[in-house]
Amino acid sequence: MIDVNRQGEVWVFAEQHDGKLEETSIELMSKARHLADTLKVRLAALLPGDEVRHLSTELIHYGADKVYLAEHPLLRTYQTNSYAKVILGLIGKHKPQIVLYGATAAGRDLAPRVASAAKAGLTADCTDLQIGTHKTAKDGEVHENLLFQIRPAFGGNIVATIINYDRWPQMATVREGVMPMPEPNPNHHGVIVTEAVSLAQDDLPIEILQEHKRAKKVDLKAARIIVAGGAGVGSKENFKLIWDLANCLGAAPAATRPAVDLGFIDHDHQVGQTGTTVRPSLYIAVGISGAIQHQAGMAQSQKIVAINNDPEAPILGIAHYKIVGDLNEVVPKMIRAIKEKGVKD
Repeated sequence: MIDVNRQGEVWVFAEQHDGKLEETSIELMSKARHLADTLKVRLAALLPGDEVRHLSTELIHYGADKVYLAEHPLLRTYQTNSYAKVILGLIGKHKPQIVLYGATAAGRDLAPRVASAAKAGLTADCTDLQIGTHKTAKDGEVHENLLFQIRPAFGGNIVATIINYDRWPQMATVREGVMPMPEPNPNHHGVIVTEAVSLAQDDLPIEILQEHKRAKKVDLKAARIIVAGGAGVGSKENFKLIWDLANCLGAAPAATRPAVDLGFIDHDHQVGQTGTTVRPSLYIAVGISGAIQHQAGMAQSQKIVAINNDPEAPILGIAHYKIVGDLNEVVPKMIRAIKEKGVKD
């Protein structure tokens, strides 16, 4: 825990693997830029790794005023102990007021370790971040310019706003895809601060012999059109309707968590609170009831078309175009109509 530092910077953990920045870290730069501007402080990126200096310029173009570059051969591959040690040292040295991590596998592993060691607070899986004022109930003290850490709670049935007014830095992990990807600005200038790193082999209790990574089968975040199916589709065999409609639209097939749990399609295609957050131009929801956990991942789509035989389904409440009917009749008609007109996008 560090002292409350109102002049402290806003930091983003710049996660990289094999010399390439994770998209979630770049997404965080846009929100962190807004937070820093609101607080009138600098935005800094924290970049641990080995031979990753070239990424500093990229982070500056995405809005960083400063990049703390921590290079060391023992930081070439992510390991909890070594990365946490470096970050804890820099937090103690520079005393940022906010530190943000992407809710990736590494971010979800690293942030709790840092928070625990620093005896600071941490809110996991945030979907929004804002700056606001809070008055404590016990003594009526007003705390200005706090980080409001907003996330679904109790199974997604409520949206909770969590604050941390005394155990700084304020830290949060942010879910992938919930922040818009910023455009790089080559005219934005910043400074690179090279930090000395002291690590020994004893700081790495695990020896990594080989790494095997599997790329996702589908990039839902980049899809302009998504056709998603829910448990209402009925079976894995019937889920072929979703694939057929997606194929004739040039769309990405997706699904709800229940459809994934039932084995209709694999997890790479899952949209929602425990899947990918998307905001395509067109989202076609087929046989999806519209639970709040699913809406959390797709409600920001520009246009939503919902097909459901239940006129009371919650998905119809947020859809721009609503079709109440049997998906087994509606979807084949849509496919025929699209093919006849040769519509591709």
